[in-house]
Amino acid sequence: TPVFSPLFSPSPGSLVQAAVTQQPSEKTAKVGDTVTITCSGKTVLITCSGASSSWYGWFQQKVPGTGPVTVIYESNKRPSGIPSRFSGSLSGSTATLTITGVQAEDEAVYFCGSVDSSSGSY
Repeated sequence: TPVFSPLFSPSPGSLVQAAVTQQPSEKTAKVGDTVTITCSGKTVLITCSGASSSWYGWFQQKVPGTGPVTVIYESNKRPSGIPSRFSGSLSGSTATLTITGVQAEDEAVYFCGSVDSSSGSY
């Protein structure tokens, strides 16, 4: 089940709909491997101008009960301080997180997320 966490603030008058599914539920890798995780579904931002686009984010939680760290936002943007081995892409309604040359410190729970206007949260 994806976690819906802050990605961005839609402009006034915008409508966001989201329903996403993440795969796989668990993945094992060795140091140096390339790991991919996908997230698919319908997530659409419709703006006042009528334009629409899909947005996803990826979040890393190393310690249960602590707040997740954003590793990718707006589908393919990496926050400052996040290693370049983390990358994101979007094809149609499927987002992919890729960790190229995975390191031991990358062991964590990874969540994909989008925005959900129906619940009043993003």
